[in-house]
Amino acid sequence: MIGAIVGDIVGSRFERDNVKTKDFELLTPKCQTTDDSVMSLAVAKALLDCGGDYSGLGALTVKAMQEVGRPYPNCGYGGMFRAWMCSDDPAPYGSFGNGAAMRVSACGFAAKTLDEAVELSRKVTEVTHNHPEGIKGAEATAVCVFLAREGKSVPEIRDYVNRLYYPMNFTLDDIRDAYKFDETCQGSVPQAITAFLESKSFEDAIRNAISIGGDSDTLAAIAGGIAEAYYGVPNELRQRALTFLDERLLGLLVAFENVYPPRLERDEA
Repeated sequence: MIGAIVGDIVGSRFERDNVKTKDFELLTPKCQTTDDSVMSLAVAKALLDCGGDYSGLGALTVKAMQEVGRPYPNCGYGGMFRAWMCSDDPAPYGSFGNGAAMRVSACGFAAKTLDEAVELSRKVTEVTHNHPEGIKGAEATAVCVFLAREGKSVPEIRDYVNRLYYPMNFTLDDIRDAYKFDETCQGSVPQAITAFLESKSFEDAIRNAISIGGDSDTLAAIAGGIAEAYYGVPNELRQRALTFLDERLLGLLVAFENVYPPRLERDEA
């Protein structure tokens, strides 16, 4: 959960000013939280509000997204989502945008089984992004988080994604020079997952994601959620990132972490 937020914050200053290198300062005063963090925390709130009974998760997700999201009108929402969030009668609008994937890491941490990770991701996604590609992008992300959390190896996670979701037949070096801004799930989720798969640490996963350019905050949020589940987040980086959250958002994160503790960085030595 915090991994996605860290990725979002680090990537925020590069979304419209891409870099094609891993050599950059991680957190600066130019960084900020965007809709990726806000909506990730809204999904987390919806999961908590269910109290373990996920039968009403869809309705609670709509409620949480509108309640949490409306106070942050300038955090980077897309036009269709903004209209949905402000609507008195919100309905799914067939989107396959990567907003579906950037907000679901909490599902991977809350799920007790792989099947439940799939179920939760679908329920929090189809309230807006009910296009098959939107649902697939969110599901692939939540499943990767769950598999990483359960201790599956990088080759095992790669193979699972390759068989069920996307062909993982490229490297970041293959695409870096030509890759451009792409807000679709199919044009960004495989790339974000690859950023994790090629990483050597949590920080390296974030740097990988940003180094290809494109929708940097969302790529890094997706990669960061998976990388947290696999590596854990370094405490110093976590503490620095928390300073970018206001009291309201921080309260939502703490409430979620009290039930689903964050993954701390483990010693690989």
